[in-house]
Amino acid sequence: MESRARQRIRRKLETTQPSYTFKDPYKSIKHGLKFENERIAKLNLNENFFIPREKLLQIIAEALEDLDPRLYPQDEEEKLREKICEYLGLPADNIVVGNGGDEILERIAHLFLKKGEQAITISPTFSMYRFAVNLQKAKLIEIPLKNDFSLDFDRLLSSVTTRTKILFLCSPNNPTGNQFGIDEIKSLAEGFPGVIVVDEAYVEFADYSAISLIKKYENLIVVRTFSKAFGLAGLRLGYGVADVEIAKALSECVSPPFAVNTVSLKVGAKILENIKIVEHAIQRVKAEREKMVKALNGIDGVKAFNSKANFVLFKTEKPLGYVYNGLLQKGVLVRKIGTVLSFQNCFRATVGLPWMNAKLVDALKEVSS
Repeated sequence: MESRARQRIRRKLETTQPSYTFKDPYKSIKHGLKFENERIAKLNLNENFFIPREKLLQIIAEALEDLDPRLYPQDEEEKLREKICEYLGLPADNIVVGNGGDEILERIAHLFLKKGEQAITISPTFSMYRFAVNLQKAKLIEIPLKNDFSLDFDRLLSSVTTRTKILFLCSPNNPTGNQFGIDEIKSLAEGFPGVIVVDEAYVEFADYSAISLIKKYENLIVVRTFSKAFGLAGLRLGYGVADVEIAKALSECVSPPFAVNTVSLKVGAKILENIKIVEHAIQRVKAEREKMVKALNGIDGVKAFNSKANFVLFKTEKPLGYVYNGLLQKGVLVRKIGTVLSFQNCFRATVGLPWMNAKLVDALKEVSS
């Protein structure tokens, strides 16, 4: 006979929408399929391969020289905020550090949403917003982008009710790759009655940032991450930039003590001291991105969209499953997206190292022929 606790858990699983989870198939594919030198083009999770692993390990080793793992974090978070302050040109009091950008998003939803209230976002976009909103038993309203991936500005604002408390805007947007204009963000900050959250996970690969608007708009929060441009996806480190009172509330009211581990805090500070390495990697990503879009658009039956992120969205004339499995058999792993607005058979591919991108293009030529 089932216990009450188990019955409650089963009901929860049956009634709760799936959370933001993704099981990376890379390891099982690597062991299940045999390729020359096991060179699989891993282009499914927007990881940054342009900072050499050896260089990152060196930075980590230097950061941890005086680490005492027996101690809880001491002043490491304060030092990291100071480094981020130098990087952004904003006071440290505007910065809140979290266990990845995703965790900052969860804190924001926790702080501003109650059961039965609403948040609003665009579609398609990053699925973490739905997860964060669902945790608060609130509702997420999705407003489709226009077919050119631009904002349907009027529809966004006309969908706002007295229960709408947050607007999530991913810019550059995942998975479309386009960046929304500063003037559009200004207009939203002025016209939306709640909090505007601009997720800038990919902004280092783009042309501009909304960070400069923080001083003017008290209802604006910008979320950043060390996972993409900085190549530290495995360390789960992110931060938010906001009005001083909001930053304080996100740090003190909706965060457990010692939320971020000492290792991540120290490595984050150390890599900001080595920012030239990151900047060089970003320039290489941008150069490869342009080549990749051009090469993909040179394949019959393939259409690639311009991007301001470290990934490229493309669609194929041949069916989604056929193309995905065909690429997989040739050692290329991309992310299946499916339907994006009016576009069918869409995929998202990380801008990888030159050999990875060449492998994608060659494989796609064969699969699409």
